[in-house]
Amino acid sequence: MLKGRIGLIIQRSQKAALFSASQQRWQTNVAAAEVRDDPEWLQAKPFEEIPRANMLSLFAKIALPGGKYKNLELMDMFDAMRKDYGNVFYMAGMLGSPAFVMTHNPKDFEVIFRNEGVWPFRPGSDMLRYHRTEYRKEFFEGVQGIIPSQGKAWGDFRSIVNPVLMQPKNVRLYFKKMSQVNQEFVQRIRDIRDSTTQEVPGDFLNTINRWTLESVSVVALDKQLGLLKESGKDSEAAKLFKHLDDFFLLSADLEMKPSLWRYITTPQLKKMLRTLDSLQNITLIYVEEAIERLEKEAKEGVVRPENEQSVLEKLLKVDKKVATVMAMDMLMAGVDTTSSTFTGLLLCLAKNPEKQAKLREEVMKVLPNKDSEFTEASMKNVSYLRACIKESQRIYPLTVGNARGLTRDSVISGYRIPAGTFVSMIPISSLHNEEYFPQPKEFLPERWLRNASDSDGKCPANDLRTKNPFIFMPFGFGPRMCVGKRIVEMELELGVARILRNFSVEFNHSTKNAFRSALINLPNIPLKFKFTDLPN
Repeated sequence: MLKGRIGLIIQRSQKAALFSASQQRWQTNVAAAEVRDDPEWLQAKPFEEIPRANMLSLFAKIALPGGKYKNLELMDMFDAMRKDYGNVFYMAGMLGSPAFVMTHNPKDFEVIFRNEGVWPFRPGSDMLRYHRTEYRKEFFEGVQGIIPSQGKAWGDFRSIVNPVLMQPKNVRLYFKKMSQVNQEFVQRIRDIRDSTTQEVPGDFLNTINRWTLESVSVVALDKQLGLLKESGKDSEAAKLFKHLDDFFLLSADLEMKPSLWRYITTPQLKKMLRTLDSLQNITLIYVEEAIERLEKEAKEGVVRPENEQSVLEKLLKVDKKVATVMAMDMLMAGVDTTSSTFTGLLLCLAKNPEKQAKLREEVMKVLPNKDSEFTEASMKNVSYLRACIKESQRIYPLTVGNARGLTRDSVISGYRIPAGTFVSMIPISSLHNEEYFPQPKEFLPERWLRNASDSDGKCPANDLRTKNPFIFMPFGFGPRMCVGKRIVEMELELGVARILRNFSVEFNHSTKNAFRSALINLPNIPLKFKFTDLPN
């Protein structure tokens, strides 16, 4: 029995050490960064003087019954902490999680991003990293994927997938296939809406999720799953949506709040591991089916032109494990994120009919008829569509913020922050702040256009738009910018254009608490949109 207890203690110690190992290696590598003696550094306040949220008081507020932050959603918790500790403060690490400098000051964001290095270290994703490097290491074989990997492993993975996913010419190859999915989306809306009210059911998010997964699938796997057809009641897809919700909700608790999971097997850890196993198994079913189809075609001598090859097929030529993990990650990471963004966009357009009408005028030029096809040439002239998408992401941001590890000594909000420190950038309060965005509560796509004005023609666009480009970067910045950025933009552009070409969209209900805050923001209200057919 004594040996068993000793073994258990050793296992727990090893498990806890795993999560800090990569961080410690990275911090060791940057510890030898150049010593600064320039005026900015010398005149800044010492690191020790930064306001601090110490471990015990913070733990009591977050974790104990009656604690001030105990039952707050993530976004509300960070806002409450900002009010208590200021726009910049040091947050001590708890129960194996690292310490962070938290900043809400947009002037700091550029400094942080400019000091992220060639292989930016993005803190977090410990749970996903543990699942892929330890719990299921036999399957992943050292290939962690985009999100949890760090350092050279991350750099090597991105060097393989970037040419396929980040080049505009590669993404535009999928216009036709994506267009077919959107035609089915439109028909699905007609099929499920109430014949009298023209409203879709409150669970319309399920249909949006199916559209998103279908869209990702045609790019990643060159396959439509049939999820938008009446016959396409795919039980695996329904499970996937449920497990993705669980993943984002559990991640918020396990990654960003005090938890003993790094030391003992907590109930939440067990649930998360089951969730990740399920996500792995379901996405792998789709990927293996696609690989089997491609191998069969190869044996039969089928050679398809580049514009008919999926991301999976292109990556298989380079590395099968990388291709498999990337395809799985696209199916996993490309559903809830895009669905939330699309929901926010549709709510903004539905609640601002004059902006919707203006956008429809632009869409009519691209799609003269309801069944017109998108072309590369026509989609170059949709500046207002892109502005609407961008403005909706400001109104309904997907995430709380971003984080990086500093590779050199930096001055943050007037304090000396040493290399190796993890810094979290939280722009939420600034996105809706008059100081940075005039008329912040208004949905004004014009602020993202050149030489435009607001609806009254009084406020030039250069006064509507923020002067600090680092406040608002929905897809991130630099080398670690979202690898799926161009695919998501294409999905949103083609999807909303097709919707507005066919329907007038209304939402005759309250949008209060429209989203709940988890690792990302998730729709939180019944999405009873009203879709009224337009004449051709």
